Amino acid sequence: QVQLVESGGGLVQPGGSLRLSCAASGSIFSGKGMSWYRQAPGKEREFIAGLTTRGSTVYSDSVKGRFTISRDNTKNTGYLQMNSLKPEDTAVYYCNVLPPLPLIWGQGTQVTVSS
Repeated sequence: QVQLVESGGGLVQPGGSLRLSCAASGSIFSGKGMSWYRQAPGKEREFIAGLTTRGSTVYSDSVKGRFTISRDNTKNTGYLQMNSLKPEDTAVYYCNVLPPLPLIWGQGTQVTVSS
């Protein structure tokens, strides 16, 4: 059974940094790109970062220049480095493949940016 487990979230002050991890069971990432999404309270889940199999990256305007997506294929794990965090970055963060598969969403990890 394919499983994605996000971790690394927490409470951070504005301007701070966090590094999220996405551990995949099985070979779900094999030959596929990966992506990160987030869902803030009362809002729909939104795409924020993608990494193709050729290493190209794409970011939403809201995180461009502050967030960096990466992966370690030897560990079957993806990452999202988040710098210069803002209160509006508060959300539950999810990872998936690229393009996303609807049936493999994990539980997500909560990121709260507040002083």
